[in-house]
Amino acid sequence: MAVLQKKSMSFSLMGPLAASCLLLIALWAHEAVGLPITSHCKLDVSNFQRPYFTNRTFKLAEEASLADNNTDVRLIGDELFQGVNRQNRCYLMKQVLNFTLAEVLIPHSDRFQPYMQQVVPFLTKLSNQLSLCQIRGDGQHIQKNIQTLKETVKQLGESGEIKAIGELNLLFMHLRNYCV
Repeated sequence: MAVLQKKSMSFSLMGPLAASCLLLIALWAHEAVGLPITSHCKLDVSNFQRPYFTNRTFKLAEEASLADNNTDVRLIGDELFQGVNRQNRCYLMKQVLNFTLAEVLIPHSDRFQPYMQQVVPFLTKLSNQLSLCQIRGDGQHIQKNIQTLKETVKQLGESGEIKAIGELNLLFMHLRNYCV
């Protein structure tokens, strides 16, 4: 008799438990419908409120700018944003950040010390936080603008790489402006 009571009590709890699970799933699905595709294109503002990393990033950019003798070219300027909707600018800056890390900072991590060894992990952390950031809509302008940036850096050679490092302050500010 006691075994029968236990079974009937466990069956009587399964109904409300199943209903609760279904309710949770329905609420989760309802919330997911309202989320924009670019919801992962966000960085916490606290990343940009840390004076130590802000200072180090700007010091690294300043040091590289002193070695930059090409003042005719701007990598992170108005042309980079041409044709790119505001809603996709964080994604654009993510692409610039990933390129700068992979093609410029990490291969030249032995230069501009001690700032480089402090800034690269910070920017890598930001890149990781944006890893799920996806483009919204047509990305043709973004891909074209990123390709132009890459080709410019390549054409300028070492001067282009130094210029990219010298514009880390601009990258930092645009990440804050478009991704926070």
